[in-house]
Amino acid sequence: MATFFEGESHTFSEYLLVPGYSSAENIPANVSLRTPLVRFKRGEEPALSLNIPMVSAIMQAVSGPKLAVALAQEGGLSFIYGSQSADDEAAMVREVKSYKAGFVVSDSTLTPDMTLGQVMEMKERTGHSTMPVTDDGTSHGHLVGIVTSRDYRPSRDDRAKLVSEFMTPREKMIVAEDGTSLKTANDIIWDNKLNQLPIVDADNRLVALVFRKDYDSHKSRPDELLDQHKRYLVGAGINTRDYAERVPKLVDAGADVLCIDSSEGFSEWQKRTLAWIRENYGDSVRVGAGNVVDAEGFRFLADCGADFVKVGIGGGSICITREQKGIGRGQASALIDVCRARDEYYEETGVYVPVCSDGGIVYDYHMTLALAMGADFLMLGRYFARFDESPTRRVNVNGSYMKEYWGEGSARARNWQRYDLGGNKKGLSFVEGVDSYVPYAGPLKENVDNSLLKVRSTMCNCGALDLAEFREKAKLTLVSATSLVEGGAHDVLLKDSSQQVNFRS
Repeated sequence: MATFFEGESHTFSEYLLVPGYSSAENIPANVSLRTPLVRFKRGEEPALSLNIPMVSAIMQAVSGPKLAVALAQEGGLSFIYGSQSADDEAAMVREVKSYKAGFVVSDSTLTPDMTLGQVMEMKERTGHSTMPVTDDGTSHGHLVGIVTSRDYRPSRDDRAKLVSEFMTPREKMIVAEDGTSLKTANDIIWDNKLNQLPIVDADNRLVALVFRKDYDSHKSRPDELLDQHKRYLVGAGINTRDYAERVPKLVDAGADVLCIDSSEGFSEWQKRTLAWIRENYGDSVRVGAGNVVDAEGFRFLADCGADFVKVGIGGGSICITREQKGIGRGQASALIDVCRARDEYYEETGVYVPVCSDGGIVYDYHMTLALAMGADFLMLGRYFARFDESPTRRVNVNGSYMKEYWGEGSARARNWQRYDLGGNKKGLSFVEGVDSYVPYAGPLKENVDNSLLKVRSTMCNCGALDLAEFREKAKLTLVSATSLVEGGAHDVLLKDSSQQVNFRS
């Protein structure tokens, strides 16, 4: 007969915070959101910390190089998705580590024989109004011109008009040579009253673009997450099957931290993976593990050497694990249980193993609740999928802009390696995620700034100026029971009604 688990299964929406005394010092500008990313011993500083408690999910629809750079600029970290070849994932990591702040590699490149209609379609899809023109349409082709919104009139010009007819040709452009410093590039932009400056190599191949608007934004990023060589920090996802091949390539590419991507982490497969990494790299390679939903699962992974532990099964907006398999736990209850175990583990061993809350975040206030319940940082998928910087297309759905979003457990992702079941890598005959749309929300920075302002403001209402003080002072009250709603696919617009899952808008 099955054992009945005495623990609860509540969600974030069932809780509210009770305000506490706040002094004149409790203003958002004084709040620090710095938080440990990896395990550390009592009296020591963690080897890696985040300046904001946000990491992006290990998902094809979320964590590409562009989002990784944008999030690191704000003080968070992305985990490049592992459901691709080890070489391709390593290339993405290398792209982030080699990124030079202020130098943008174009992802909206034209050819001279494209039409104005195609330009307008690309602008609508990407949101970019400045597009370089190269001979082959690639981001590193020979530069032949540039198109900006000042070069055409959508309401009057023929959409069949060729780019070559209205672009600013190369001979009339001001460019800079590869190797030009950001300061010099911005001086050129300022002196010539430019909005952008193409950077080309000795063969006139496009290297990057420097934009006037990016200079000011770069100067206003006090929370940038940088390594000792002033490069952006970036993480990468791994699985429990090809780690012997994948991990060395990611380490060589410069990944700062790894994370085992699995639907359920309380397993021998994760123990083997962590043991192999420790045997071959010691503590020089940092790796998180999960996911778990109770104290027993946390302690297992902590004892196996995980640098942080992810919490959550079935709470993601595109996850249907609970519906398909009947396993999981309300995210709030799981998080409270695991964070209590983390604190007990710290008292017993003197080793602090950070907890990452993964899933169940629908509204901004859920972030604040998760941090109050003990999470050191949050892993977010749907939240980041909505932004310009995510890897997916922006599309028009019934008159509204949306971004595509699908789960790693969906048929589209085909990420069977995240299921630690051994045997055939493609042995699953059912899915645990859906294919969907999420409302387009614009640039990452504006949204993250707004979300974290709410977090900081609520912390002030509770009299806290940092996350440790917030956990100590937070008073939670249970308000209602809505666990069943969180258990299905929610807060997304399903593409295919035949997926037959519960849906809440």
